[in-house]
Amino acid sequence: MSASRRPLTLAAAIATAVALGATGFALPALAAGSAPEAPGAPRLELKDGVLEWGFKESFRTYVTGMAQGTIEVADGAKQAADNGPFSFTDGKGTHDTGTGSVDTAFKGSVRFSAPVHGFTITIADVKVVTAGKDGSIQADVTLNGATQDDIAVASLDLANVRPGQGDGGATVFKNIPAKLTADGAKAFNGMYKEGDALDPATLSVKAATGPAPTTSVSPSPSGTTSPSPSAPPTSAAPSATPSATSPTPSATSPAPSAEIVDGNLDWGVKKSFRTYVTGPIAGGRIEVTGGAAALGDGYRFPEGKGTFDATGKSLDASFDGGVRFLGHRDGDEYLLDLTLSGLELEAEGARGTLVADVSTKDRATKKVSTYENLEIASLTLPAKGLVAEDGVVKLAGVPAKLTADGVKAFGNMYPAGEQLDALTVAVSLDEDQQLPPATGGTDGGTSGGTSSGGAGTAGGSVGGTSGGGSLATTGSGVPAGALLAACAGIVAAGAGVVAAVRRREPLRP
Repeated sequence: MSASRRPLTLAAAIATAVALGATGFALPALAAGSAPEAPGAPRLELKDGVLEWGFKESFRTYVTGMAQGTIEVADGAKQAADNGPFSFTDGKGTHDTGTGSVDTAFKGSVRFSAPVHGFTITIADVKVVTAGKDGSIQADVTLNGATQDDIAVASLDLANVRPGQGDGGATVFKNIPAKLTADGAKAFNGMYKEGDALDPATLSVKAATGPAPTTSVSPSPSGTTSPSPSAPPTSAAPSATPSATSPTPSATSPAPSAEIVDGNLDWGVKKSFRTYVTGPIAGGRIEVTGGAAALGDGYRFPEGKGTFDATGKSLDASFDGGVRFLGHRDGDEYLLDLTLSGLELEAEGARGTLVADVSTKDRATKKVSTYENLEIASLTLPAKGLVAEDGVVKLAGVPAKLTADGVKAFGNMYPAGEQLDALTVAVSLDEDQQLPPATGGTDGGTSGGTSSGGAGTAGGSVGGTSGGGSLATTGSGVPAGALLAACAGIVAAGAGVVAAVRRREPLRP
């Protein structure tokens, strides 16, 4: 994965702001909180907005599957292939540069109809409204002929969302976490409860024009008039005497940055998941590919590339290699088949995101889904942020939590917010500097031999159990001894194993 395909969030925001001629637009209401309204702050007109949102993937699947219903889009809305999410188009609205709030209305409607199950629900007149770290998706919702106007269907959490650049100078806010509101639960006939996670939303907006200059004037101390603070500054002759103090950086001046010449990302994904895959329940194996290597507590993804911004304390680094988890063998294939590759770390200040390309198989349908640039984990960085010492940026034991998007990668085994393994990163900005050495050996199993549940791949398969052969927690709350005893009974049952796995939900690793 090329680090350049997902630009540094701060750099993207600045570039967008410069293109629009309004730095206030770069971080609308998605920064650290609501700023007090600036006197005379202009409003930007927004155009060509697009809201990509699927409401709830499991609901779409239910409507077209079990409910034997249909989903229809109209009035400018579109639906992605394979019963994917919806796009509401031609968004128009305003962005208040003083408060950072955004209010945008979109064209398009979606109709969910399932006569067999007795409901027809239509979403229309969709709007996105933000203020500070919070926001909402509002709409007119019609349930079986009764319409509720302008209700907040979903609440949006903007605290960790950073802007990026889209096509044609658009500013894009990707994968905004969304939850069902109380009004939304009623509108959908109580099928879901308030607070249930919905599909994340992606908002794309453009400025129709730059902020309009004001013509208001205010008296100067001399009694003459001068432009108000909201008017564009007039050109002035430079001072004849150079300032003795350091110059104030210009908003358009690029921040000092350095290219990453090498780097490693060490991460074990999730210890209990690894143990589950290679243990007696899933009876599978783990393979590393593309230059990745097994370590004592996980995997090393090498060949870091990207950029580091020392001033903004931001990092965008991609790494080679991948890891594949295979479990629950069924004939010549595995029902559990998850691959993570093209890992990329995006960090700014004390927050970061781990992104990956994902291939994952649905164990019930055997359908393989692929996702590019999926945000898997949210990261909490040290309070001091990112610092380069002797040409190397190092982060050790960075806490990681599963994102709402990451839930899809694991087939809904874990909820959003689930703790993942901490990760360690080291990137070099100087070819003459050495990276810290790897620690630990192979991951408690074999390399180039036979692993639990199947033959290994030479040089790239690890298996077995960690911690001296003890079974790590599967999240089921059952003691390891009881699980092992149960597994012995399952083995004795012979062919009944596969049938039982197919009929029941698998134990949660």
